[in-house]
Amino acid sequence: MLGFIPAVAFEHAILPPALDFVPQEATFVTYAFLHIDVWHLASNMVFLWVFGDNVEDALGHFRFLVFYLLCAAAGALFHGLIDPVSEGPLIGASGAVSGIVAAYLLLHPRVRLWTLVFFRIPLPLPAFVPLILWVGQQFVMLALDMQGMISWGAHVGGILAGAVLVVFMRRKDVPLFDRKVVAPRAVELSD
Repeated sequence: MLGFIPAVAFEHAILPPALDFVPQEATFVTYAFLHIDVWHLASNMVFLWVFGDNVEDALGHFRFLVFYLLCAAAGALFHGLIDPVSEGPLIGASGAVSGIVAAYLLLHPRVRLWTLVFFRIPLPLPAFVPLILWVGQQFVMLALDMQGMISWGAHVGGILAGAVLVVFMRRKDVPLFDRKVVAPRAVELSD
């Protein structure tokens, strides 16, 4: 009842009255706060933990919240446009988190990230290397696995929204394609 169901959102189906808990327009966002299990939640929260604080610093607290919710809504919309008659509920924060990853990629592509190459070798790489590979994987998987258990459409919708929104929502003093993470205004830097 809180998940995003494309068939209901695009009026191809109707929820039974007992399950009609919130207005269907709200499910464009409520789905992002539900997860199937602890591993699903943990995987989204790792990405949010690694990239979210730097994007929040670049946007400010309130704009980051709006950004997160808009990326979630874009993920649901894109998922629904791909299969508008699907009656399977979409749940998970992946659309919003994918928008955060895209924003980080545009803000800090040259910041070094420790990455496990071949799942074994820790290597500090510029962020654009693993993140472009990850973003590319989302588009490839969307084309190859449209009926799978993962909504690649929600990921791609979040990526597209995040890439566009960060350009307009970032603080004026935060450049795109920076070499280092810009400290938030509340932090005083000493030499």
